Amino acid sequence: MPCDLMLIAYDGSEHAKRAIDYAGRFLTAERAVVLTAWEPMVRQAARISGITGMVQPEWVPDEELEDIAYTTAREINTEGVHLAGLSGMNAEARTHEFAGSVWHAIVEVADELDVDIIVAGTRGATGLRALVHSSVADAVLKHCHRPVFLVPPVQQAATREDGRDQQPAP
Repeated sequence: MPCDLMLIAYDGSEHAKRAIDYAGRFLTAERAVVLTAWEPMVRQAARISGITGMVQPEWVPDEELEDIAYTTAREINTEGVHLAGLSGMNAEARTHEFAGSVWHAIVEVADELDVDIIVAGTRGATGLRALVHSSVADAVLKHCHRPVFLVPPVQQAATREDGRDQQPAP
């Protein structure tokens, strides 16, 4: 069933690239907005120094220079729009500065644009790793009140004791 507007969360990872590929194969939309959320370097530095307990000297960014985090976000977003176009989508670029969390930025833009569906890739973390590192995709799913199309990572073949690859269960 086609929709009017799709939001694709894109961070340049292999998981995000896979999500674009699958969205192009299985979903139809009049428009697709490729979203890359970014955080200014000054906030990243403050957050990291707070985590490490180190005192961060006051950093005043040069107003004449563009924030490297924004420049990088635009480059990543351009790549995402290109990939969406190759997947047959009518895609447009969108970057969004966030202050809290990436998942909140995705939900906020989805609400602002009133999208029909959100597309995102997942890392597929399980066990302790999933408990320690919360998933952006899981948080979007829990906090957004619209359909979400999540694309899991490629399942890796397990290696047997004799060193040969073991095929994953169907």
